Amino acid sequence: MRGLMMNRPLLVSSLIEFGAENHADKLVVSRRVEGDVHHQTFAETRDRVAQLAHALKALGINEEDRVATIAWNGHRHLELYYAISGIGAVCHTINPRLFAEQLDYIVNHAADRALFIDLTFVPIVEKMQGRFPSVEHVVIMTDRAHMPDTTIENALCFEDLLDGQPTSYDWPDMDENTAAGLCYTSGTTGNPKGVLYSHRSHVLHALSVASVDGFYLESRDVVLPVVPLFHVNAWGLPYICFVTGTSLVFPGPNLDGASLFDLMDKENVTAAWGVPTVWLGLIGEMQKQGRKPAHLKSMLIGGSAAPRAMIETFEKQHGLDIVHGWGMTEMSPIGTIGVLPSRYDETDMDERINLKAKQGRRLFQVDMKIVDEDGNRQPHDGKTSGELYVRGPFITAGYYNDESASAGCFDAEGWFKTGDVATIDPEGFLLIVDRSKDLIKSGGEWISSIDLENAAIGHPDIVEAAAIGLPHPKWDERPLLVVVPREGATVSKESILDHLASRVAKWWLPDDIAFVEAIPHSATGKIRKTELRDMFKDYTLPSA
Repeated sequence: MRGLMMNRPLLVSSLIEFGAENHADKLVVSRRVEGDVHHQTFAETRDRVAQLAHALKALGINEEDRVATIAWNGHRHLELYYAISGIGAVCHTINPRLFAEQLDYIVNHAADRALFIDLTFVPIVEKMQGRFPSVEHVVIMTDRAHMPDTTIENALCFEDLLDGQPTSYDWPDMDENTAAGLCYTSGTTGNPKGVLYSHRSHVLHALSVASVDGFYLESRDVVLPVVPLFHVNAWGLPYICFVTGTSLVFPGPNLDGASLFDLMDKENVTAAWGVPTVWLGLIGEMQKQGRKPAHLKSMLIGGSAAPRAMIETFEKQHGLDIVHGWGMTEMSPIGTIGVLPSRYDETDMDERINLKAKQGRRLFQVDMKIVDEDGNRQPHDGKTSGELYVRGPFITAGYYNDESASAGCFDAEGWFKTGDVATIDPEGFLLIVDRSKDLIKSGGEWISSIDLENAAIGHPDIVEAAAIGLPHPKWDERPLLVVVPREGATVSKESILDHLASRVAKWWLPDDIAFVEAIPHSATGKIRKTELRDMFKDYTLPSA
């Protein structure tokens, strides 16, 4: 027997209509490429989205067409999110930090029909003209006064497209499983893989995150996404905030510590989301000014494991509530959030930080399991580790137009293989031990490169660290620790080993330490371990 309830589709357009009606006066603030700081309300944003939807239809964009963006975090990029998906097309966000060959592959694999670009990225597209045969329109995201002289053929001006268009749009009803967004993973090997989100997955992800208790996403809050709109939906904030009524502050291209501090201070930001590498710059600025931004209360750290030393600095020195998170492009992307239950409110701070150093507990609608090498489920006892698998309504069921990449990513029960090795404790707290390919196997035992790196970053004279396994005739592999010293600091191998000695097992201590000026990162800020291993492929450990 079926229930007698209306079967209304879950659509992205419903999110902006709800936000514009229920939270009309909330703000979208943007530090723009043109140099100014722009303010508009949720209601004004909805009106501009309607104008943009009419403009897209006038360009001939239809259902299922892919429309690409190469842009910073700003109101025009946000408007594209809603207008493209709202008319039934697919919003394809592209990471501008990718190599030219990857950009070439992504645009052509997606067969994008139009390309919207910020002023910053005009030179990139100029150099790649003729390599995107499917692209019929290139739109520069600015007004007429700032339109550049460009060799891009028939380049269009964003604000000209909106001029004179109606400020309302009759959003079409469609199947909620219709594709709404496309984001390619920034894998370190092989071609990027496309994750094709649906209207249903976007809405369910937004509702699941919005349901987290005590997450600083209420109508009285103001959130600054440093996590980019061009990668994995800015962790869902463009959709979540129109449900919760949380004002958005977009930082544009200036992500240095001083610029972020200034914007947070002036725009009354209460929460900020970003990756650890970005927050290093903010820590430096806070220490320089001797305070935190005036209204800042909380920060979400994700993308890669947050070092305990970073969490301690924010919590103990600046009184911020740090929330750890974990997820993947394939998961829309948030899978776990580290908001502590209320029973820990009076707990000792060090114990709270121990919990916050874990990746948090699963979102509603995200199921998790860990398995051994034979696929047998392992207990959630906080001690037994295994490969992490996930499933849920906003987790990918396969890569876009790529059967070979999809093969082997799912087990017999349909769970998605994350590639992470993890433990899960009885309270549901997830701890990522390592990427399965980054574990260091020494004498038949595993060493977590993440734990070793996080311990090293606690050293006062180390800015960044990466651990890799190198061949060893006796132990199979032994760790090499690659570190970036703090500018102006004199740090020795011995002082680092002394620092590590009380923080990791003796047999985990690296056999050698290499000092470098910079560690290679992927386009999303993650350490490129494959490139690092290639850099040190001819390196011989002293013990070998």
